[in-house]
Amino acid sequence: MGAAEVVVCSAKGCRDSALHALLWNNPSLHTPQRRKVWLACDAHREHLEEFLGLRGFLDRTVPVEQIPEDAG
Repeated sequence: MGAAEVVVCSAKGCRDSALHALLWNNPSLHTPQRRKVWLACDAHREHLEEFLGLRGFLDRTVPVEQIPEDAG
């Protein structure tokens, strides 16, 4: 991710800058190695983590600067 690239929160209707990357996987759709990414601002991080966690999809949360290159 380039220094000038702006990342926006994935929460519906939110246009705030994202600080967190939620890495997740839906095992019924994705291979075990695949990691999808949702971005979150501070205000929506907990809600998005809870949403993914309740479904057993959340792998981990990292700062946006640490999104693995193979995630997506």
